[in-house]
Amino acid sequence: MGDVIQASTAPKAVGSYPHARRVGDLLFLSGIGPRDPVTDAIVGNEYSDDGRVRKYDIEAQTRAVFANVRAVLEASGARWEDLVDVTVYLTNMTGDFSRYNAVWKEFFPDAITAPCRTTLGITALPTLIAIELKCVAAPQE
Repeated sequence: MGDVIQASTAPKAVGSYPHARRVGDLLFLSGIGPRDPVTDAIVGNEYSDDGRVRKYDIEAQTRAVFANVRAVLEASGARWEDLVDVTVYLTNMTGDFSRYNAVWKEFFPDAITAPCRTTLGITALPTLIAIELKCVAAPQE
């Protein structure tokens, strides 16, 4: 079924699955969110006294997701430039797309070399996060 990758520098998975799996020449990353790998806190969230998210920072969450993706790639022997396909899940497409897209452009300034991308607006994610990425990479030897 392929080699399983668990990245010690990325946040632990929230379920029973690996960070990534290598099958042939491709690397498939599980959904990755914006949790801090040390504290497990969700980056960019501010909570009210009752534990609800009062506000969040989509740019901070996007940067944290990208850092976590990079950590999994590096643990797999791959690089950021090896990403070939990214599926992005946003819980607030209308409110967050332009700010998330601006951060994307910082990390992928050239559309010709950027990975393919699909961005989906969804109603919720398994934890109190506003963004999650699902990635495929083709590591170069």
